[in-house]
Amino acid sequence: MNKEFEFIKIIKKTLENSKYIGDDCANLSKQNITISIDSLIEDVHFSRKYMTAEEIAKKALIVNISDILASGAKPKYALIALSGNLDKNFVQDFYKGINSVAKKYKVEIVGGDLTSGDKISISITAIGDSKKRRISSRKNAKEDYIVAVCGEFGSSAEGLECLEKNINNEYFIQKHKLPELFPKTSEAIAKKSKHPYAMMDSSDGLFDCLYQISKESNLKINIEYDKIPKKTKNKDFVIYGGEDYALVVAIHKDDFKKIKGLKQIGSCSSGQGVYIDEKKTEYKGFKHFE
Repeated sequence: MNKEFEFIKIIKKTLENSKYIGDDCANLSKQNITISIDSLIEDVHFSRKYMTAEEIAKKALIVNISDILASGAKPKYALIALSGNLDKNFVQDFYKGINSVAKKYKVEIVGGDLTSGDKISISITAIGDSKKRRISSRKNAKEDYIVAVCGEFGSSAEGLECLEKNINNEYFIQKHKLPELFPKTSEAIAKKSKHPYAMMDSSDGLFDCLYQISKESNLKINIEYDKIPKKTKNKDFVIYGGEDYALVVAIHKDDFKKIKGLKQIGSCSSGQGVYIDEKKTEYKGFKHFE
């Protein structure tokens, strides 16, 4: 079993109340807020060989804003914990990057923490406004729902390979360093959907999204590979490559018709598992503890 899934299972059993655990965001419906936290560790999620302090900061905040958007909420606030062997120049450049992304997505930085450490570690708590929006859950997919996406797949993995192999391909490298988010599509889904829906971002890859939705909603998902938006020719990158932060949604067919920017790549039906072109495909996504 994937160790992350195993650990989450242990946490759910150990906590007296674990009803908010399972999705990338906790939806506190009575307060009209969603909350998410994500951590990025040097030499695991990023390398200072390939990215400046400003680029690291931009991606770190984008990652957390993406979780809020994938829930259907509107990103509003963030708190940032930064640790490592820091100096004035790194901190200044880091917060230049944070400020740039915060301004673009209209997010306020409302606090945080600074500590020392051997490697750079970034933990960001993002808070979103869910008022008058229908919020996603992985458990919401139903039979006959359409599986649709917004964004492309495999480009970030291709970009990382370019950096590691010193291949000069600016398009893919920028897709890895500065992923594109889709706030307008997220808002349209959350405000126009009349039925529950399941939506995730492809932080751990397209297959991971499909697997999680299939598992939590207890149904079969079949997609057509040729319909997946992509620029890379590497099929493994397209299916399993992470950090594209595209939106993946299982949505009622009537709601799908109302949303601009979504492309259908498959559908949900009775059964279990993820199928690509009618062939069952096994989990091979990013594993955080291996």
